[in-house]
Amino acid sequence: MADLADMFGGGETARFLGLPAAELTALEADLVIYGADCATPYPSVGAYCAGGPAAIRAGGAAYSGDLTKVNFDLLGPVLPATVRAVDAGDLPVEPADAAGNRAAIAGATRQILAAGAVPVLLGGDDSLPIPLIEALGDSGEPLTILQIDAHIDWRESVEGEPLGLSSTMRRASEMAHVERIIQVGARGVGSAGMTELQAARDWGVHLIPAHQFTDPLAVAALVPEGARVAICFDCDALDPAIMPAVIAPTAGGLSYAQVLELIRAVAARARIASFDMVEFMPPQDRDGLGARTAAQLLASVIGLIGGQKAARR
Repeated sequence: MADLADMFGGGETARFLGLPAAELTALEADLVIYGADCATPYPSVGAYCAGGPAAIRAGGAAYSGDLTKVNFDLLGPVLPATVRAVDAGDLPVEPADAAGNRAAIAGATRQILAAGAVPVLLGGDDSLPIPLIEALGDSGEPLTILQIDAHIDWRESVEGEPLGLSSTMRRASEMAHVERIIQVGARGVGSAGMTELQAARDWGVHLIPAHQFTDPLAVAALVPEGARVAICFDCDALDPAIMPAVIAPTAGGLSYAQVLELIRAVAARARIASFDMVEFMPPQDRDGLGARTAAQLLASVIGLIGGQKAARR
C-alpha cells in the first residue's frame, strides 16, 4: 500500500531524515544526532525505553531524502543548504553497566563538541541528560537548562540510585557550570514530594507548571540574551493525545504548538548548545502517532539549530 514515503521520496530509517552516517572519531558537521537506549536504569524497570531512538528515526522516515523541502513549522527548508547535519547512530549501552553507559554518553558528547558541532541526543531513559550536561561543563562557560517535562526530577535518589531518571535536575543543579534552570510542563502526581519541590525552589529554579504555561514568549524571556542553553525535552511533556509513547501518560500536557513556539523563542535570543529528547517508549505508542510527533518536533529543532549555525557564518 502506498504511503507518504512513496509520495515524498522518503523511507530510509537507519538515520534520521536520511542524514549522512558518521563516525564519532571523524566528524565534520555542524550538528550530530546520536542515540542511547539507556544510561542509568533502575533495577525495577530496566531499560524501559529501549528502541526509542530507532522509533523516532522511523517516525521521520516519510520525510527523509530531500532536506530542501519546506518545513512549514519554520517557513524554510528542513536544513539550510550550508549546514551539515549527520547521524552517528546509537551508542552501545548495557542496562547492567550504568557507569559504562554514562561514560559512553559523556565521551561521545565531548567528541561532538570538540568537532564544533551541537549534540542532539535521542533516548532512551530520562537519565541520559546527566552525562550530557556534565560534558557541557568542560568549556567553563555558564549554562542555562530549559527542561520541558511532566516531572521535575529533583529526587535525591530512588532505589538507592542517585543518577537515575528521577534525579536529573537535582544532579544538574550540583554542577558548577549550571547557573540557571527553567522547568516547564510539570503536572499531575509524580514521584516528587514537597521536599523535592522546596529544594528546587531553594536552588532558584524557574518552575512553570503546565497549567500556568500560557505564554511561551514570557517563559523564553527568562533566558538571558546570548545565553548558552541546553534543552532537555522529555516526551511526556506533550499531551498524551499526541504522545502516548511514555511511561506515565498524564492529562493536561503541552501542545505541539506550545512546545515549538517556546523552543523557537529561545532560539531567537540564545544559543542552543545541546538538545536531548528522552523517554520515548515504543511499546506504548499507538499506530506510530507518538513517533511521528517526536520526529516532526526533532526535525524542527535541528532546523532551528541549523539556522543558528548558518547565521554565525
